[in-house]
Amino acid sequence: MNLRRDVFQAIADPTRRAILLLVATQSLTAGAIASNFDTARPTVSKHLQILTECELLQQEQKGREVFYLINAKKMKEVADFIEPFRQMWDERFNKLESIMKQYKPKE
Repeated sequence: MNLRRDVFQAIADPTRRAILLLVATQSLTAGAIASNFDTARPTVSKHLQILTECELLQQEQKGREVFYLINAKKMKEVADFIEPFRQMWDERFNKLESIMKQYKPKE
């Protein structure tokens, strides 16, 4: 059974977000990634599988080792989707800040 993974469900998990941060700057093996967590290696492997199925991570074979690296193209797609929401909230917070600066408490 081949389940289609949702990118946003994948990044909702704090461990998977931490994994993405780890591999954002360098490719790492599953063992190197797992050594950063206090969970069992099979648990980390499951997280890696989900991130790979969502195409947020890519696997690269180097000899006998499999390295995980960030898929920048997919991460850009996610960022592009989120950007309008970020802009909307920035505008709302800026308006609120402007209103709060005008507010003077009664003495």
